Amino acid sequence: MPINPDSVGETSGPVRAGWTSKDALLYAAGVGAGIDELAFTTENTMNTKQRVLPTFGVALTLGRRGGIPLEKLGTFESARELHGGRGIQLDDEFPAEGEVESYGNIAGIWDKGNAAMIQVDSESFDVKTGKLLFKTQSIFFLFGEGGWGGDRGSVPKIEFPEAAPTHRVTYRTHKDIALIYRLTGDRNPLHSDPAFAAKAGFDRPIMHGLCTYGYTGRALLHSLCGSDPARFRSMNARFSNPVIAGDELTVSMWVDGDSAIFRTTNHLGDIVLDQGTCTFT
Repeated sequence: MPINPDSVGETSGPVRAGWTSKDALLYAAGVGAGIDELAFTTENTMNTKQRVLPTFGVALTLGRRGGIPLEKLGTFESARELHGGRGIQLDDEFPAEGEVESYGNIAGIWDKGNAAMIQVDSESFDVKTGKLLFKTQSIFFLFGEGGWGGDRGSVPKIEFPEAAPTHRVTYRTHKDIALIYRLTGDRNPLHSDPAFAAKAGFDRPIMHGLCTYGYTGRALLHSLCGSDPARFRSMNARFSNPVIAGDELTVSMWVDGDSAIFRTTNHLGDIVLDQGTCTFT
């Protein structure tokens, strides 16, 4: 088997990643922000300071840029890799431009039979101040890499209430949005090349899971934080179904004090982002 289950605990870093005002603006456009969110989509609007969407960190630290030692996992076919979940925890608001040093580790590998489930974690420190800026957690599945008899693992499950959500926000994604989002750093052809998507079992390219994550993060930011990134503390969710660019996405939130649970559905009612938790001030 090409992956190494004994790589749990492997660490690496620091790896530096910097961003400019333009990078933050491109990310915002790539997750659907527009003329109603000029603080995130422009840098020169009168009396409006540029700010950065809190979920920007998941694009900034994608893969090796997060200091994550993926090379120590072994080899695997990228066409059979799917995101399972993503989390981000912020200690401070992103500046419009900056640089971080990231340290990553392989936190867990579980045998799901037809796939290996991998958890990788990363901590990113502001180079200028030396302070922790944010942490990320990533779950992904490598299909065809399970079956070695390892621990299957278990995941706690959120039970959503039958009551109506506290907030509900609907966005329609643009049919070409994946071509914008890929410019933030994820050039996986699964999201742009029909032949590659077919090899992975899809009849057409699917939207980046992290693009769906970013759309959802926007809804949480505006509904729970009054559009103020300084109030956004954390967001965690599991990817449950693929999204096709052009789909309508509805984010439903149930608030309890300074936290909320949420899920995102498409226009057919399919849950595409599940088991979501968010904290804020």
